[in-house]
Amino acid sequence: MIQVSSVTKYFDNFKVLDDFSLNVKKGTIYGLIGPNGAGKTTVINHINGVLKPECGDIYIDGIRVYENEQIKERVLNISDDWFYYSTYTIKQMARFYADIYKNFSFERYKAIGEIFKIDEKRQIRKLSKGMKKQVAFWLTLSAMPDVLILDEPLDGLDPVMRKQVLNLVIADVTDRDLTVLVSSHNLRELEDICDWVGIIHKGKMIAQKPLDDLKGSVHKYQLVLDEEAAQKLSDSGDVLHMSRTGSVYSVIIRGDAQLTYDRMKEISPVLCERISLTLEEVFIYELGGLGYDFKNIIF
Repeated sequence: MIQVSSVTKYFDNFKVLDDFSLNVKKGTIYGLIGPNGAGKTTVINHINGVLKPECGDIYIDGIRVYENEQIKERVLNISDDWFYYSTYTIKQMARFYADIYKNFSFERYKAIGEIFKIDEKRQIRKLSKGMKKQVAFWLTLSAMPDVLILDEPLDGLDPVMRKQVLNLVIADVTDRDLTVLVSSHNLRELEDICDWVGIIHKGKMIAQKPLDDLKGSVHKYQLVLDEEAAQKLSDSGDVLHMSRTGSVYSVIIRGDAQLTYDRMKEISPVLCERISLTLEEVFIYELGGLGYDFKNIIF
């Protein structure tokens, strides 16, 4: 559905994207994660057709995005700084959306309004940050997009409303094959909803896999070992991180689940326990292999 192919982008002399590629399948939720300044928003602005790459290209359904009005009509974006006309009420903004997006559904608009329970006659600028974010989802989902791009979309929403908004998005993915690309620093939230995850670092895609595969490529063990066995394990090239608390060692290792478990058993630990990693932990240790300092991070 979304194909970003070998895109390079400079701002002045600074290379923001470096031969960057990304593929999002139709009807999936894809999480794009990375540290601050990695290039996530730049990727999103290319998919939105706002930026033109120096080389490479961006396609949706095999059609080039840049300067293509028909494609842009099918792609909607909600960012942390969502645009609205300062004097408009919600209802006026809905009419504006209906003029732009031919698939805008006032039936859907009414149904979502009953969920959010915000008076459509209120001026948007007088709403709280969280209520403005609700209005952004209200209008965007009413436009019935084929592709929804979310950049830090849930900031300002309380936990109950975050869950409600995510349920609306997931329902569209299930019922209409909506394709979603979401960038967020809240990895715990992404872990609950994403089918695929891509990790971007310094403008490069360093990992792009189904979520279960990504989490299944890095493993955490707690071991009770003698010092000789611990040193042998520490010298292994696949060990990403190793720390000790009393007699218990915590080991983060990359590789096949069964093979890593067999390796742990080979050094005859007194105790060996495999612990599930969260997406946040996988993210930290993947970046650690690229020079990030995480020695003081404790999970």
